[in-house]
Amino acid sequence: MKSINVAIAGSGYSARLFHIPFFKSDPRFQIRKVYERSTERAKAWLPDVQIVRDYAELLTDEIDLVVITTPNQTHYAMVKQAILAKKNVLVEKPLVATSQQALELSELAKQHNITLYVYQNRRWDSHIATAKEILQKGLIGEPVDCEIRMERYAKSKNPKQWKETGEQGTGLMYDLGVHLIDQAVYLFGKPQAVFADIRSQHEDSVVDDNFDVHLYYASGLKVSLIASKYVRETNAQFALHGKLGSYLKAKADQQENLLINGIVPVGNWNAESEESWGILHTEQDNQVVRYAYPNVATSYRALFDNLYANITEKAPQLVSLEQVILVLNIIEKAFESAKLDQKIAI
Repeated sequence: MKSINVAIAGSGYSARLFHIPFFKSDPRFQIRKVYERSTERAKAWLPDVQIVRDYAELLTDEIDLVVITTPNQTHYAMVKQAILAKKNVLVEKPLVATSQQALELSELAKQHNITLYVYQNRRWDSHIATAKEILQKGLIGEPVDCEIRMERYAKSKNPKQWKETGEQGTGLMYDLGVHLIDQAVYLFGKPQAVFADIRSQHEDSVVDDNFDVHLYYASGLKVSLIASKYVRETNAQFALHGKLGSYLKAKADQQENLLINGIVPVGNWNAESEESWGILHTEQDNQVVRYAYPNVATSYRALFDNLYANITEKAPQLVSLEQVILVLNIIEKAFESAKLDQKIAI
């Protein structure tokens, strides 16, 4: 078994919650270095790790994989520097702020024959993985409508100041919208058009913090993607309707909350109880049925499994760079739609 030496840029929420627990519990990966400009927070989780103050110190010969969890505005330069140093890269979403920058980095990674992988972990949320199975099995017939939500309550603006600067690549569309659009692309492929309502609700906010994005498909399917920071009582987080029936899941995936509470992501670490499963209401064998549909076994670890296989065996990336570029292009078209108040072709 090949061991991959990992260097991590950043030690904030994303590194601590979504990356370090998976690397620490996987013998295929060894975390060697963490880049922090002034703090040593990573020592709390990785007491033996080397802390470096210069990003270039992550790009040394013994490092195989650089993980970038720094603010969105830094991604382009840091990813490019790592690729030119012949390092495989795992970077937090969004890859960059524009589809053109993403295309440039994708081509650069291909030229240097290295892995560039974007951390779109929410494909492995329980409702998305289960809906994928339901679609593949044809259990609701031809899909006609889908609604995916990420709703939270936050009385004040984001405490992470870099998310509130108003620079391109910040705001809720580039935070939660990237996840929701990626989920839609994963489930249904490329849409034909987009119509978007993108708003700022927090007082004095210079970034978007509420959106309602509609994707339209050639089949007639419409996918609605909704996010807000002023929702105390959430709606069903996922609703999928087809010509035979519906699949609804009220509760959001629990992996993030489990990781916040220190659960180690090994084994059946994130299995949800039956009362948290979604409801399938459809026709089977000429009978109308309604029951709790078992969640597909899923975990964010699947992304790390695929990352390892891609680096060591050149297995196809489950999160392809073509999809990453498409998601960013849809975001750009969504902002254009909101500005012009009209549907925009993709």
